[in-house]
Amino acid sequence: MMRFLRAFGSLITLVLLAALPVLAQEGEASPADSPIGWIFRWLNFAIVFGAISYLAWKKGGPYFRAQAEEISRKIAEGARAREAAERQRKEAQAKLANIESEIATMRAEAKRDAEAEAQRLRALAREEAQKIERAAQAEIAAAERAARMELKTLAARMAVERAEALLRKELTPKSEAALFQAFVQELERSVN
Repeated sequence: MMRFLRAFGSLITLVLLAALPVLAQEGEASPADSPIGWIFRWLNFAIVFGAISYLAWKKGGPYFRAQAEEISRKIAEGARAREAAERQRKEAQAKLANIESEIATMRAEAKRDAEAEAQRLRALAREEAQKIERAAQAEIAAAERAARMELKTLAARMAVERAEALLRKELTPKSEAALFQAFVQELERSVN
């Protein structure tokens, strides 16, 4: 690019230097205004134009070809990017079009999940209540057994106390001596 700009700047400078003598003679009539002068002007123009064209073709051709290739490559990249963006836009539109149905599906799924979770929690609560009830029944049975044993113990102690009271009342020193005698005789018999 810089080479082309330098060549173009040099060409412009050359053209201006060639036109400088013509511009300097503005006030006086010059032979250049004659028909031969016009022919030379056109010849000069053709030579300069040819030189410019030749330089542009030889020196600027690869530059312009490289620029054209670069531009066509960028155009192709832009077309690919535009196609990708268009594809993404269509996908986004398709998703947006389906978003209501997806939301409805998600809501229905969430409702089913919540209902299933509620049923699971109810079943878990029922099971836990049954466990607690079984534990309470076992505890009640154990307390009932303990109370019966305590009641039996109490009844036995009261029976012993009552029997003792009756024995004290009915046991006189005479009957006590007779009992002692019977006990001793029983011992003698068991020793023999």
